[in-house]
Amino acid sequence: MKKIQIKLLGISLLLCVMVFSSCTDDLSQAPASSVAVPGEQFFSTPESYKQNLAKLYAGFATSGQTAAGSPDISGIDEGESQYIRGIWLMQELTTDEAVIAWNDGTIKDLHSQTWTSLDRFITATFARFSFQIVNCNEFLRQTTDAKLASRGLDAALIAEIKTYRAEARFIRAFTYWHLIDMFGGGSLVTEDSPTSFYYPEYASRAELYKFVDAELTAIIPELKAPKSNEAYRVDQAAAWMLQAKLYMNAKVYIGTDNYAGALPLITKVIGSGYTLHNNYNQLFFADNDRNGAQNEFIFAIAFDGLRTQTFGGTTFLTHAPVGGTMKASEFGINGGWAGIRTTSAFVNKFSENTTDARGQFYTDGQTKEIADIGTFTDGYAIQKFRNVTVNGVQGSDKSGDFSDSDFPMFRLADAYLMYAECAVVGKVGDLGTARGYVNALRTRANASTISALTADAAGANLILDERAKELHWEGHRRTDLIRFGKFTGGSYVWPWKGNVAGGAPTQAFRNLFPIPATALASNNKLKQNPGY
Repeated sequence: MKKIQIKLLGISLLLCVMVFSSCTDDLSQAPASSVAVPGEQFFSTPESYKQNLAKLYAGFATSGQTAAGSPDISGIDEGESQYIRGIWLMQELTTDEAVIAWNDGTIKDLHSQTWTSLDRFITATFARFSFQIVNCNEFLRQTTDAKLASRGLDAALIAEIKTYRAEARFIRAFTYWHLIDMFGGGSLVTEDSPTSFYYPEYASRAELYKFVDAELTAIIPELKAPKSNEAYRVDQAAAWMLQAKLYMNAKVYIGTDNYAGALPLITKVIGSGYTLHNNYNQLFFADNDRNGAQNEFIFAIAFDGLRTQTFGGTTFLTHAPVGGTMKASEFGINGGWAGIRTTSAFVNKFSENTTDARGQFYTDGQTKEIADIGTFTDGYAIQKFRNVTVNGVQGSDKSGDFSDSDFPMFRLADAYLMYAECAVVGKVGDLGTARGYVNALRTRANASTISALTADAAGANLILDERAKELHWEGHRRTDLIRFGKFTGGSYVWPWKGNVAGGAPTQAFRNLFPIPATALASNNKLKQNPGY
């Protein structure tokens, strides 16, 4: 669906431009005068239904109607409000996997874990989630049985739209999952909520969890079978994966362990026909939609250097890590932004497997330790995302500004490690099978295999480290560290955690981000997370 989706971006009409202060209110109140809600005129042709579905998917990739100058959300740099960039900052920059040299506003507060409810990056991410949910709700309002019947659509199209609706509900559930994971509670706004101005009640983390769980259970029969949908559109395997992630984090989210519920879903995903690509590095190249990597991707976000131009997404992840003596041309770009690197704590995870292909460190002119976060050459650089093909050809944007590399949200390797975690930590599943999955990933990466995997603390640490090596910079690390009890506190520290060079314990309340102050000001029914 890459070309289909991207072609439709220019005419899809679920875009609205809103001021930053009102956009951050979208999860605290229903769409009102502050939001330009599209109406029936945008569903006037048979083709418009797929066009508007395309916009929902594009909401993960684009930041507005153009690369810059016509944003969905204003009041912040447009690239900073893009969905992938937002979750990346919150999921990676807050951990041992990334630091950033820039002095953009409060951005350094993320790695030091000293953010407040006024943080502009946290506020922008909350706003992006809101924008995505608002658009999903409007799509669902406009595709009810009654609406479709009144428009005289043929039976075949109505049946197809039923699948579109299931996909829209997945996109909304996926976004609510990010809200649950990062912010905890909030407002639950659906297609059944009033469209006139009102203040919705606060929904707890447990209530949002229950909603997402029920939504996924309901839509799975309505989604297409694994690997039978168009590229970039979700299928049942994506829903199984999301529900499994919900269950694996259930202890954190609702206080109840549910590895047992996750295991059968993961087993279904693994048996769905997705296959590991034979080259780890190529998973993040410009042609990862056709070089074999696409067979590993269960759910990926399409990026195209000509048709989804944004300064977020993989454009950010290709430009921002390049600086110092690194050659921008080797990454298919016109210059590096000299921003993000990694910490020695992450580098040290590869000390026993120096040939591991997943340790994509650039060390020339870089120091391993970070004396000054603001100096790009302090800390090893990471060479993961590249805007070149397997043959070294630059991506489609020959100016070198925008990347073609797709971003994998879910891939089979993650499912392998989720199974292994269920066996080791949850004590469900087969340890021999789990070891086989871990070794399959290690073998692909040219790393030594393990001879045993045990359901104890040592095994748990191995799985957590293996997830870091396999999935670094893909938006998983913060959630993983919290699930293993190592994100805050002093059981695991890394350079500049707690704003101390050697690392220091941080407060447990930072396992959740604050509800932005602007949202609280607009709806006093919302509840701030403890500690803020």
